[in-house]
Amino acid sequence: MTLEDHAGDVVGKARKGLDVAPGQVAEAAGLNDENYVRFEEHGTFDELPDLVKIGELLHLNPDKLATIISGWYPRAADLEANKTVRQITTNEGMEVHCYLVWDAATREAALFDTGWSDEPILALLQENELTLKHLFITHTHHDHVAAMTPIRKQFPDLALNSSSPNAPEEQRNQPGQIVELGGLQITSRETPGHADDGATYVVDNFPGFAPKVAMVGDAIFAGSMGGAPDHYQLAREKVQSEILSLSAETLLCPGHGPVTTVAEQLTVNPFF
Repeated sequence: MTLEDHAGDVVGKARKGLDVAPGQVAEAAGLNDENYVRFEEHGTFDELPDLVKIGELLHLNPDKLATIISGWYPRAADLEANKTVRQITTNEGMEVHCYLVWDAATREAALFDTGWSDEPILALLQENELTLKHLFITHTHHDHVAAMTPIRKQFPDLALNSSSPNAPEEQRNQPGQIVELGGLQITSRETPGHADDGATYVVDNFPGFAPKVAMVGDAIFAGSMGGAPDHYQLAREKVQSEILSLSAETLLCPGHGPVTTVAEQLTVNPFF
């Protein structure tokens, strides 16, 4: 699995979020317009752009940007160590992850987003003899909720949680609310920016002191963040205050790209 964003994507998201013209960044980078466009679109270059000047213009950390360019990949995150958390990946022109979490004792399960298809979700539930009790939505962009209707038809008593203003009141995330899943505890944090209804869910109280798991949707990726051209500063602020404030060992499970940790993103993410 590759990173969701190369270095050019990172620069492009910052440029669009700050409404800076491509030519202005090209000048700072020391590239002609054609080479800058190639860098932003494909992450490739013949001569290394001036990362310090790019960082000054776009408020990105140049050392962290250099780390992404060098080929960094998450190493500290180990989702496989927790046998009751599974990443499910589907692809319909765009690869997207959803996540299934369950309590080992009660076999009660919660699904975080749905991805494109319900089939791998249903297969995993059956394979592990699980009862799906909750569906948590990180945001309502189509690739994350495409399979919601068949899932809800299959499980008509499923409790739905989201921060969508269009959801019925009883389905909306509430401040301080703790949803219990057997012995596990699930809380929500509002993380709008990439999407107006963006939410992050933190799953805690795993047996054996396993680290917390945060389902972050598209708020943050390994080495990057979700595009937010309309609410860029809000997106950055919410990631900083609601996600990167979690304990360092917390696993961050994004909607695209590899799993990472809070500690890794504080070390390598050019936006923070």
